[in-house]
Amino acid sequence: MYTELKSYQIIIALLKKYGIKHCVLSAGSRNVPFVHSVEEDPFFECYSVVDERSAGYFALGLSQQLQEPVVISCTASTASCNYWPPVAEAFYQGVPLVILTSDRNPAMLGQWEDQMIDQVGMFDRHVKKSVNLPNVENRDDFIHCQRVVNEALLELDHHGTGPVHINIPMKYYNRSFNCKTLPEVTKIERLDVFSTDDCWVSKIETLKKCNRILVTCGQSSYVSDAFKETLSQFFHNYNASISIEYMSNMNCDGIINSTVCMDSRYLADHHFKELLPEIVISYGHNITSGIKELLRHFAGQFEHWLIQEDGHIVDMYKSLTTIFECPPLYFFNYCNSHIDTGMVNNLNYHNLLLQHSKRVIIPEFEYSNIYAIKSVVENIPSKSILHLSINSSIRITNFFKLQPDVKVYANIGTYGIDGCLSSFLGQASVLSGLSFLIIGDLSFFYDMNALRLRNIDNNVRILMINNHGGEEFYYNKSWINQSSDLHTTARHETRAKGWVLENNFIYLSATDKKSFDEALGVFLSEDSEVPIFFEVFTEMKTDADAICNFYNLSRPKDLRSELVRKGKEFAKSFVGQEKAQKIVNLIKK
Repeated sequence: MYTELKSYQIIIALLKKYGIKHCVLSAGSRNVPFVHSVEEDPFFECYSVVDERSAGYFALGLSQQLQEPVVISCTASTASCNYWPPVAEAFYQGVPLVILTSDRNPAMLGQWEDQMIDQVGMFDRHVKKSVNLPNVENRDDFIHCQRVVNEALLELDHHGTGPVHINIPMKYYNRSFNCKTLPEVTKIERLDVFSTDDCWVSKIETLKKCNRILVTCGQSSYVSDAFKETLSQFFHNYNASISIEYMSNMNCDGIINSTVCMDSRYLADHHFKELLPEIVISYGHNITSGIKELLRHFAGQFEHWLIQEDGHIVDMYKSLTTIFECPPLYFFNYCNSHIDTGMVNNLNYHNLLLQHSKRVIIPEFEYSNIYAIKSVVENIPSKSILHLSINSSIRITNFFKLQPDVKVYANIGTYGIDGCLSSFLGQASVLSGLSFLIIGDLSFFYDMNALRLRNIDNNVRILMINNHGGEEFYYNKSWINQSSDLHTTARHETRAKGWVLENNFIYLSATDKKSFDEALGVFLSEDSEVPIFFEVFTEMKTDADAICNFYNLSRPKDLRSELVRKGKEFAKSFVGQEKAQKIVNLIKK
């Protein structure tokens, strides 16, 4: 029988999956749930050493002799401090110890709680990895806990061996051992270029049998022609489809821009389930499209293979099973070189996604930010660069088709509004071709001092959407009433014209379709002797409505979807987002 504490259940289940069975135990009130659970499980070899300092050294010698990781477990407070000398010795000798320190309720730290010290990261630079577990109370907590335990255990032999530290807080003493079985957990594998061929080939065999492979391409500032060709070959060799957004800068066979057709505002869960992949292969950095959220809704129902050059765990879809510590080019080349003769993509899955994406209706938009951005995006000359400020600029641009070889950038590593203009001007200063920025008013005024830099050349083109505030808060339904315009949306009547002219730009402006269309040709021209700034005045509520109406126009219609959507909007307005989500979950059932 096992403890009812989920965090310890996850640890025990993963120790078994990693084949780590030797445990040196120094029992105390807080770690009894672990101690009794493993001593009752015949998988584990347990050793009782009361003195924690001695226990650590005992485990060190045991691990050295066995040439495998050994667990040490103690209770809270000074018991964990007594591990310090053997932990330091293990670190400098490269001995793989799994240090489990039980802890008290984090809320009581610094409140004169008995036997409580700050144990988070207490071994500092003398462990290869230190993690602090969450209290597991729901599904998301379970996935989080499972991930960080995997992170620690994977580090035992990652680029050399050594100790790792797992701190386990708990809100109360627990003496209940009423669980007959451990929960199902996922052991995350890590393969690199030095892993055996057997490990790699087994993954290739899995790919060959798979009918639904989805490659998701994250943000990449540079993509070589060789990589584009290699990914195209992968698409033709395997039953795959390739999901992109413009910040991935990927253009090859088999791509589908999933921004509109796979967004939770457009696609209900039960519709997306029909398109669900069996394996997701991801590379690159952040992904902004709604496919990330939709995949998370089905966590655990597909495998996620992450290509990550530094081997770091990024469980973006909450379904990570394998990390490939290698460049993306190496991974896809390896897959292509091990394909069976005559094997080709049957295109069933790709065509399913393609058919779905073609259902999106692009209407004639009324005057709004979406009208302005569409008009610019579709006419940016080939070989230009396009830098996008966050949220609406990114979202809307991805809706529409760019000319070939337009490279796209955005500060989505942190997703802040504070430096978009400066970053763009840094890029444009070393380019000779046209360089475009699409930016909102709040982001521009935040960074407007950059406009007086000396390195601004005549290739700069800035489209600024001035909709008088933070339209995002209308879009995400954070706007409640007129009071929200005071502080939430930061409504204003500021114009950029004076500052723009002061800094020797050509200044253009528009307040309707007619004035916008008249100025567009000048803005896109390549022969201006000075940089050009185009301020487009719209209204943020109208802009938010235009995007939502765009989604509604193409959304698959059925009674269930409409009931869930309207129920969610109704509930949010009365009980708030958190309670609303619970109500929506009941509706879905």
